[in-house]
Amino acid sequence: MVLPMHAQAQPNTNAVAYIRVSTDEQHLGPEAQRAAIEAWADRQGVQVVAWHVDHGVSGAAPLDKRPGLAAALDDLQAGADLVVAKRDRLARDTLAAAMLERLVERAGARIVAADGVGNGDGPEARLMRRMVDAFAEYEREIIRARTRSAMAAKARRGERVGGVPVGYRVSADGVTLERDPAEFRIVAAVLQARRAGMTLRAISDELTAAGYTTRKGGKISHTQVRRILQREAA
Repeated sequence: MVLPMHAQAQPNTNAVAYIRVSTDEQHLGPEAQRAAIEAWADRQGVQVVAWHVDHGVSGAAPLDKRPGLAAALDDLQAGADLVVAKRDRLARDTLAAAMLERLVERAGARIVAADGVGNGDGPEARLMRRMVDAFAEYEREIIRARTRSAMAAKARRGERVGGVPVGYRVSADGVTLERDPAEFRIVAAVLQARRAGMTLRAISDELTAAGYTTRKGGKISHTQVRRILQREAA
């Protein structure tokens, strides 16, 4: 079936950029997404007035778990574009994508993909967006299925399954965990701060001030603090 051609809508003069990278996707990192958006903005003569990023966040995560996207939506003004490198950076869930598109439309703005796929106001553009969203969700499910299969295979071989929590490392047998003396200082600091009555966010800020970071060099969030406390309590 050949879809009818329809002229794409002209971009607005201002845009808010959104970048998302999940933990299981390596093909389109934040630098590549930013470069794609900058190239699009240069071609279209659009000024990107704000940049927002979600690191390690699934495309199926709800809005309250995606602070970067929430901030991008807050920055949107009537007549602006919310630009992503590719449509699947917005969401890998058809319902979530539809909800986000409705929120953006209510703000008087539009969602635009830097690669041009699905851009436009005509029925064929809307159909293309629905198709892209459906394939993005399908690809996410395939990745999840492969991950579950790989983890099951490791478990059958007696290998360790799951991540290594903060403060620990895999012992010589390759299965059990043991304390990592250097990293366990983070756990000790969290426990001490909690005993002093500090909130999760205050503990997170205290860890940052003390120079503690995640293994990738990022800030230890209040969510990670909660996990540390729950694990140690168990």
